Amino acid sequence: MKNEDGSYTQYTAKIHPFLTHQQTKPKFHGKCSFEITEMTFQTSVGTYLDSPFHRYSNGRDISELKIEELILTEIVIDVKGEFEAIGLDAIPKKIDLKGKAVLFNFRWDEYWGTEKYQSYPFISKEVVEFLIKSGVKLVGVDTVNIDSSKDLTIPAHSLFLKKEIFIVENLTNVDKLQDKKFTFFAVPIKGKKIAAMPIRAYAQVE
Repeated sequence: MKNEDGSYTQYTAKIHPFLTHQQTKPKFHGKCSFEITEMTFQTSVGTYLDSPFHRYSNGRDISELKIEELILTEIVIDVKGEFEAIGLDAIPKKIDLKGKAVLFNFRWDEYWGTEKYQSYPFISKEVVEFLIKSGVKLVGVDTVNIDSSKDLTIPAHSLFLKKEIFIVENLTNVDKLQDKKFTFFAVPIKGKKIAAMPIRAYAQVE
């Protein structure tokens, strides 16, 4: 992730065998074997869900989120743009967002793994405030960050998570859901005192 001072914070994930088939086979006298895998990673990697604890020390953590809060009817908003804040003019008129999850389709996932992915469009504070007023429950983006790295007040994280509106970042294939009715699943592994957690985000199309 690119920081305001031009530096980068490098996130990593390491996957390796904890016990191999060769190591476990003698435990079963050669009759069978098993692989046990060990994985170490920062929890804000890949496609992941932010809990209120990510921003606020007294906020609910990943283990305290209820599954029904993370399975929601979804609306995709098409906001293809480059290096600019998305304003209220990008939000369709007379749209019912109460109780829903909103995914912003910047189509930025096509730049994943490139330098361009680190210079991304984002939603403006006025859009954040509008979504809160509209009663949304979750907001997702197909970019590395829902906020601009240049705005150190981080309005989306600060305002959404204060209101317990969850955030999903680094989504992919949102474009395939454009103009479709579907249910969005953003369920993480539970863990106490964990601020964020990777998810296998997916949609069930009606």
